[in-house]
Amino acid sequence: MDHGQQGTRTPGRVLVYGAYGHTGRFVIAELLRRGHEPLLSGRDPARLAALGAAHPGLETRAAAVEDTASLQNAMTGVAAVINCAGPFLDTAREVAAAAVRAGAHYLDVTAEQPAVRATYDEHADSARAAGVAVVPAMAFYGGLADLLATAALGDWASADEISVAFGLDRWWPTEGTRTTGRRNTARRLVVTGGRLAPLPDPPPERSWEFPGEFGTQDVVGVPFSEIITMARHLRAAEIHSYINLAPMRDIRDPGTPPSEAADESGRSSQRFVVDVAVRKGTSLRRMSAAGRDIYAVTAPLVCEAVTRLLDGRSGRTGVAAPGEAFDAADFLDALSPGTLLVQRR
Repeated sequence: MDHGQQGTRTPGRVLVYGAYGHTGRFVIAELLRRGHEPLLSGRDPARLAALGAAHPGLETRAAAVEDTASLQNAMTGVAAVINCAGPFLDTAREVAAAAVRAGAHYLDVTAEQPAVRATYDEHADSARAAGVAVVPAMAFYGGLADLLATAALGDWASADEISVAFGLDRWWPTEGTRTTGRRNTARRLVVTGGRLAPLPDPPPERSWEFPGEFGTQDVVGVPFSEIITMARHLRAAEIHSYINLAPMRDIRDPGTPPSEAADESGRSSQRFVVDVAVRKGTSLRRMSAAGRDIYAVTAPLVCEAVTRLLDGRSGRTGVAAPGEAFDAADFLDALSPGTLLVQRR
């Protein structure tokens, strides 16, 4: 199939890699809702064909990360690439490199700290030279907390401490989440003394006062990719993230079922809140975002980012954290209250 000439980007054409996965399907629907043209891609030709049959008007492009030629061919003529195929330790490097070579913006939805660090390290120069943005972790884990912290920091040049707490009423993990957990065995990192350092073992526990229905709960230190994104561009002596205990029991239980749709959109009934506290001296600024279904909410987050890259509201090139690439307060306002309930506390 002729995909056009290499380097010729068609505005609005967005390749979704891992399109047939749980999150990928939400991303496709959100791109269509926004008037973009998603191209469906992934490693499994059979699953890709089945997805294509459900979307007969959309082009499919099978590509494997170990097959550089097929991957590069899949990128031809697209303006942006959204990588939804985890574990990202196995896909981000190759997919990001192919996107940059094709002159396309690259975004992914990883919660994996090592994948984000590698993406920042390996694509900074090439992305800047190609005039494209590379924004990993543009998702519920990673991007949302980064945007909240950036907006809360506001006119402060630095902070003494940034703390993030994730509150989930339950966690029905997808098979992709479980596979990533088995693959990602690296020691988790936090920021202490202004530098990245290993999470203490055992991880710290504390009490957290969540807004709204979650109330005060015990939380445990479980840092995701937001630590790496925030450490890149926010000046703080300490950056830590926590999660309440109920979802951790769910994900550690092999008998916990996967997510099930509770409505026609495919969203589950899972509820969440992400609460961020930024402290400087005795002053405290707090922002929170509440919503439904951590997998489904990733789609409007990453698609809002793609839209802003393609329409010029973000002129960022090179590697960037979400709060670097976008006006954080304006970005969050665009998603509230329809997708998220964002509150400054």
